[in-house]
Amino acid sequence: MNQKSLAQKMAKYALEKKALDVLILDLRKLTTITDFFVICHGESTQQVRAICEHVQDQMEELGVRVWHREGFENLSWVLLDYVDIVVHIFMPETREFYGLERLWGDASIEKIRDEE
Repeated sequence: MNQKSLAQKMAKYALEKKALDVLILDLRKLTTITDFFVICHGESTQQVRAICEHVQDQMEELGVRVWHREGFENLSWVLLDYVDIVVHIFMPETREFYGLERLWGDASIEKIRDEE
């Protein structure tokens, strides 16, 4: 499975826990730090935790283990680093403050929607 497909799967897993404003930023032409960001937010720390755990669990079922995880202690911004894909799960105010979509404004952005 290619990295873009994996990023799309991660975004869908986030949606399964009702993540909001789910985006995939394609950074391949902009940086060598990672290929994709998956960015979303939850409305409570409990939801942020649920999104994080669900993405991580589902990826492990596919045989893909998280390389590094940060922010799980306070849950305002959790980062799941899969090396080629980094998942950012925010609380709304933290997402607005850091503005990753604005910082990486030159990236190709794909909005992921729930197909319900």
